[in-house]
Parts: sequence; structure tokens; C-alpha cells
Amino acid sequence: MSTIAIGLLLALVLGMAAQFLRLSPLVGYLAAGILATQGWWGVPVDREVVEHCSEVGVILLLFGVGLQFHIKDLVAVQKVAVPGALACIAVMVLAGTGVFYFLGMQPGLSHSVMYGLCICVSSTVVLTRVLGDNKLMSTPIGHTALGWLVVEDIFTILLLVLLPAVFGGGSLLMAFLGVVFKLLMLVACVAFLGRWVISPSLSFISRSGSNELFTLAVLVAAFGIAVLSDSAFSASTEFGAFLSGMVLGQSKFASRAAGDALPMRDAFAVLFFLSIGMGFELHGLLEYWPLALGTLAACMLAKPLGAFLVMRLLGRTVRLSAMVGGSLSQIGEFSFILAALVVTRYQMLPEAAANVITGVAIISIVINAACYRFIPRLLFMLEKRGVGLPDPGDPSLIPAHSDDTERVVVVGYGPCGQIVTDILRRYRMQVVVLEMNIDTVERLVREGIPALHGDARLRSILSMAGIEKSAAIIISAPGSPAQEIAAAARSLNPKIRVLAHTAYIRNARNLLDSGAEAAFAGEAEAALSMSAHLLHNLGVNQEDVHREGNATRRRLLGLSPAAEEEE
Repeated sequence: MSTIAIGLLLALVLGMAAQFLRLSPLVGYLAAGILATQGWWGVPVDREVVEHCSEVGVILLLFGVGLQFHIKDLVAVQKVAVPGALACIAVMVLAGTGVFYFLGMQPGLSHSVMYGLCICVSSTVVLTRVLGDNKLMSTPIGHTALGWLVVEDIFTILLLVLLPAVFGGGSLLMAFLGVVFKLLMLVACVAFLGRWVISPSLSFISRSGSNELFTLAVLVAAFGIAVLSDSAFSASTEFGAFLSGMVLGQSKFASRAAGDALPMRDAFAVLFFLSIGMGFELHGLLEYWPLALGTLAACMLAKPLGAFLVMRLLGRTVRLSAMVGGSLSQIGEFSFILAALVVTRYQMLPEAAANVITGVAIISIVINAACYRFIPRLLFMLEKRGVGLPDPGDPSLIPAHSDDTERVVVVGYGPCGQIVTDILRRYRMQVVVLEMNIDTVERLVREGIPALHGDARLRSILSMAGIEKSAAIIISAPGSPAQEIAAAARSLNPKIRVLAHTAYIRNARNLLDSGAEAAFAGEAEAALSMSAHLLHNLGVNQEDVHREGNATRRRLLGLSPAAEEEE
């Protein structure tokens, strides 16, 4: 208990410090793991305890990812994820082989290849946290990166199972076919359990009204399938947890299961990063600093550059290619597993090599978590100068301005943007959609809805959409940089009406202060809609309900109280 208490306390303090410095809390967690082993606490810190608890965090984390990642998302990105992941694995194996061959402590081609294999995959745990921190999990960037990682994880599983055949002299072909068969059987088994066992069981437990039993059932599903994956099918527990999450994510219990599992996931996931920090020995990294520096360069330069080039060759935009490539610039848990196996069981690498991998993992995780949020800013700066601009589509498809109809530019075609577009088009308004997802733009064009692909902060994109002759611009996505978009739109059309959708009331106030005509905060509008619905059903006059809603909205947004009297 003292180990857990000391580790979590250090993680809390250093995580808050990292947050204060505008860094990812991951940086603080890793630093906490390093400090926890220094012996300053008067109580021995047991690293094995932290590692066992961290395994729980990894399983819950991958289970949560599976809940939010649907099979249709993987199918949608398979044309990029499969060739991209395989190409990057090849690049990293070659880079790692070259680095170890020329800079390693045990020269030899076979040893160098094993070193390259140990660093060829990114960390699923770290990448999901980085995407989550930057609110990209449910975007095309997140879907592509997660699909990429699924391919890398499958490759690692194949590698782990094939190693005994390679070193034991067995048939490599038979071992490979056996692994493929086991993975297919695992997927079929999980699908069967999900439909005929897990879902009916959760339905029965849900009717009992016991929250404790429901939470316990979710945990049994996650850990049970994870253990089944490892023990019966020779796959990893992480892959099994991911599959169990995907199965539950297709059911009607997905949101409730996420609500029960995610709080525990976050607490245990901290211990994973603590365990990484605890396994780091600084003197070993300094002793072999050329190898460490070369490995870091391969991890943070070769892999993201390879991913970027592959995605560009596959026709993806500069922004999507750069964001996905940047998210992959670290190594993590599977590298530790492979390194430990190669060092202890097959003696293909010295123990010092495993410590170098751990040190590079920590450095790459810290840099990736701290710097990833700056990639969109860098891309925007380049796009403003005309570098890396995406193909906006065919501007000729945007209809010319007409005096007998109003033009409205809608930024974002998520649920809010779709509803707004449908309503405005029913009233014969001319709507032009600006969207960052190229697949959505192509679909809208096929449906006859004028749409352009590009960043709405760019004056060139707004001008193509006809902002100079537009009556209004509606910023429908709550995560959009609304103030920058509004400023760019007003610079081209000072009289344009700016309406924006935000998640929080404070953001709506800032937008109104900066000149937006109207801002609608999701948390305020939900409260007002629920109140209005209940008051109307209880017999309150509809006009009074409407007046009260407007008055409350103005108070929340900090507008003049006199406006209430004007109603």
C-alpha cells in the first residue's frame, strides 16, 4: 500500500506541475516513476507491485478504446492503415537495424535486426492518451491512427508467437498459419460471447437495478476476454481487452459501460507510466548515448516522416498526414515486452539495450506529449503562407451569388452542421459547407450540396466560399477555433452575421465580447431545453417559458439585464 500511496502522490503533484507548465500530465507521471525509486521516502518502493497494477490500467485503457472504436471505423481507414503501418514497420526495422549495427554494443546483423524489431511499433497507451488530450479520438485523425495501431498490434502478436519457431528451429510457415488461425478463432469467439453471453447477461443485470453488479459484469467481460486471449489463443491481453471493448461498443450498453470503466481506467493507467519511469536507469542511458541518440532519431524522425510520405502517396492531405505521423513518434509497451523477451529468453541482446529502449521510450513519450499540440499551429502557419494547402475541391461547383436568395456559410458538418444545413436549405437559402474531412466533402458534392475542403480560418478558403456576399457564417462545431474564424470572416465582410456553437458558457461569452452576433453554449442550451420542456408539461404558459429562457440565456452570457424587459 505504501508503494501505491507514494507513487500516486508523486504522480498527482508532478502531474499538476506539468499541467501548470502547459505540458501533458504524462510528463509528470513519468517523472514521478523516476523519483519513486530514489529511496528518499524511508519506505521501500516495490516496482513489481506497480507493474502488476499497471497491467490493469493497460487492459482498462484498451477496453475503453475498443468501446469508442467501431469496426466500421477500421474498415473506413483500412486503405491507409494497413499499407501505412506495414511500410512504417519496415522503415523502423531498417532504421533500428542500422542504428544498432553501427552504434550498438553487440555488433552483428541478427542482433541488429532484433533491435529494430523491438522499436518498430508505437505505444497504444500513449497514443490514445495524446489523442484524447487533444480531443482527436473521434476525428479522422484519431480513426486513422487507431486503425494504424491495430495493424501494428497484430504484427507484434504475430512476432511474439513466431519467435519460438525462429529460434527453436520449427516450421515458420506452420507457426504463421497457426497464429492466423488462432487470431481468427479469437475474433469469432469474442463475437459469439458478446452476442450470446455478454449482452444478454448485461441486459438481465441492468433490469435488477444494481449498479455494483453491472460494473462488476463490465469488468468481468473486459478482464475475462483479455485473459482468454492470452491463455487460449496466444494473443496479448491488450488485444483481447480491445476486442471486448469493441463488442460492448456495438451494444446498447456502450455508454453505461464507458461511464463505469473509464474512471477506474484513468487511475490505473497512471500506474503504467509510473512503472515505465521506475524501470529507467540514467547511467545506462548515458553510457550508451550514441545508441540512444540514434534510436531517438529513428523513433522521432524516421517513423513520422515515413508515415507522412506513405499517406501522401496514398492521396491524403498534408494536415492529416502530418497529424497521424506526429502521433506515432514514440515507442512503448510492446517494445518493452519484446525487449525483455529477446534479452532474457533468447539472449539476442544485452540487458543494457533494454535499458536504452526504456530511456528512449521515456524521452520520446515526453517530447511527443509536450509537442504534439503544436503541430496544428505549425500547419496553420504554413497554410497561411500557401504551403501544404489541401485541395479545396472544385470552386466552380460553388454557385454564384444571387440577389434573390441569402447565402450562409456553415463551418463543420457534424450533427449540428447537418441539422442547420437541412433547415436552411428547406427555406431556400444558399448554403456552402466548409469541412476538414475530405470524405465528407466528396459525399456532399455527390449529394448536390456545395462544399469545400479546407481550414475556415484561411481567408482564401472563405473567399472561395463567397464570404464577401454571404449574410451569415455559422460555426457549428464546438471544438472549432471560432474566434479566429470569425475574425477572418469579418475581415472580408465586416457586416456578416457570426453565429457560433460552443461547448461552454465561458467560450460563448468570449465570442460575444469579440463581436459575434450570437453564441450558443451547449451546456446552457441543454439546461434551458430541459427546463422549458418540464415547465410546458406542468402547464406554464408557453410565452412565459419563452421569456424566461431568453432572460436566463442573457444572464448566463453576461448580456444587459435590460434586454429581459425588452422581450
